[in-house]
Amino acid sequence: MNCRHCAHALEHVFLDLGFAPPSNAYLTADKLNQPERHFPLRLFVCAHCWLVQTDDYADAGELFDSDYAYFSSTSRSWVEHAAAYSQMITKRLALGAHSHVIEIAANDGYLLKNFVAAGIPCLGIEPTDSTANAAEAIGVPVLREFFGAALASTLVEQGRAADLVIGNNVFAHVPDINDFTAGMKRVLKPGGTITLEFPHLMRLVEQTQFDTVYHEHFSYLSLHTTCSIFAAAGLRVFDVQELPTHGGSLRIYGCHEDDARSQSAAVLSVLEAEAQSGLRDLATYSAFQARADAVKDALLVFLIEHKRQGKRVAAYGAAAKGNTLLNYAGVKKDLVSFICDAAPSKQGKFTPGAHIPIVAPSMLDSEKPDIVLILPWNIAAEVTTQLSSVRAWGGRFFAAIPEMREL
Repeated sequence: MNCRHCAHALEHVFLDLGFAPPSNAYLTADKLNQPERHFPLRLFVCAHCWLVQTDDYADAGELFDSDYAYFSSTSRSWVEHAAAYSQMITKRLALGAHSHVIEIAANDGYLLKNFVAAGIPCLGIEPTDSTANAAEAIGVPVLREFFGAALASTLVEQGRAADLVIGNNVFAHVPDINDFTAGMKRVLKPGGTITLEFPHLMRLVEQTQFDTVYHEHFSYLSLHTTCSIFAAAGLRVFDVQELPTHGGSLRIYGCHEDDARSQSAAVLSVLEAEAQSGLRDLATYSAFQARADAVKDALLVFLIEHKRQGKRVAAYGAAAKGNTLLNYAGVKKDLVSFICDAAPSKQGKFTPGAHIPIVAPSMLDSEKPDIVLILPWNIAAEVTTQLSSVRAWGGRFFAAIPEMREL
């Protein structure tokens, strides 16, 4: 296998989580006795451009199908984050009725609805029917396609180039990251702006966030590598912000390479922090597997000890990261009885691999488990506030990442 960005041979394994099903491939009851597809879940690091990437095995269509179950609007904090971004970027770029905004991977319209409400012309690009239907239902125009250079050329020919291209948590999800970036270059008007948000590789390494590794994430990105990918496409990063979302993310601001805007001091600051944290040192990557295994082992010890004590454990959040953690640890419903999730699209289904039933959050009040394991640890504060009734019967909250701890 060669690097998806620079084409150098990949020789260094960063993390091997064995075999797992796609993390969002939730099962209905009638599918539990049928064969379930598993693929290798292994990461390489390129010693040339330092792009961390999954093993090649399948195309995106196998991962993002018509029944894709992740709906962004399920998380109140994420919806609030999107609204704050929309207000900020509208003011920063002086967007208005004369502008055109494109969001790639628009999901259920959680973000573009803010531009619709403000009267700013926009277009969502979203290949999954389930989320595209939800976006259209709230008035967000959607093009049901995978984004790349070819689609970008078509949009430009149709007069639909963009003043602002938005991509939140999609840059890491594309198998051909060079083609995707070339597409952004083509569809961006002169003087236009790109903003991308993605989990920061530096935080993944620092906090042992190996549960954010799943097949839908083809790439794990640093600012250093992102700048390289942009430069190869005739773009450049002129500003960056560090965000708390998803355990630590970057919001990068991009433009055409000949744009007059100068590079902010924040870009150099983040690049220096990455270098100091060892993101361009193979020793950093070779040490990570043992750290991930220690987290997995601690979770298993915790669950087995509480089972022996007669305690009942449930979980909250049937998120992709939780599925990675449970499958790597080999956790089944004998250790975690059920998982509550607020998304109706997941309720009544079963998690991939582990086959743990997914139920509505109201099940916690009726079953009253002793322990609630919060799998999406990045929104733990939001979850514990919403489920404050758990503490009334003596229930306790725990999370396993970056270490086993009570919340």
